Amino acid sequence: MSLRDRQLAALGGGGGALLVVDVQRSFGDPEMLADFSLSEQAAADVAAAVSRSAELVADARADGVPVYWIELATETPWRASQWLRTGDPDHPIDDGEPCVVGTEGAEWYVLEPRDDEPRFRKTGYSGFLGTGLAERLRADGIRWVSVIGLTTECCILATATDAVQLDWPVFVPRDATAAYAPHLHENALGLLALNVAVIGDADELVALWGGEETS
Repeated sequence: MSLRDRQLAALGGGGGALLVVDVQRSFGDPEMLADFSLSEQAAADVAAAVSRSAELVADARADGVPVYWIELATETPWRASQWLRTGDPDHPIDDGEPCVVGTEGAEWYVLEPRDDEPRFRKTGYSGFLGTGLAERLRADGIRWVSVIGLTTECCILATATDAVQLDWPVFVPRDATAAYAPHLHENALGLLALNVAVIGDADELVALWGGEETS
């Protein structure tokens, strides 16, 4: 049995969860991405990842797999990010800021939580940073997680990395996340595969939830 087969076999017996990260209008709505000048391929990749994420949410619900929603919620300037993006740590929030609370950009896009599914508002990249997500996952008896959403090289990478550092095995379906350039997506998947997660696809993840053979 290969290492990958052993890794996946260890996820059997239930206890998986789906973490949905930042599938919000600021990151997924083509109208709000116009200033990013995405290539035709990149735009198609983002749309496909959003659609696949919606399908995985439906599959998780059908299989009784808990879904946890992680959303960026910008209320005050993030000084380090402002410094990195503008050179000025005291730069105010402007019209280009993503997911500002109370604006359309912060709304979920294409998919959305049910009332009984927990939501975690973050102010940085990782869904675990100051959100209470780790405590909730432990309380719910979650053994391993899958991470989907936007974008691969940023909040997916950060959230998956923190998950494995906090001792949850991680599965990332490559077709349920995307970046704004295909090479960034592939590079991030390479980093994840090296240090953080098993990389597969959405069909393989659904099979894992159902206890099917994936090799």
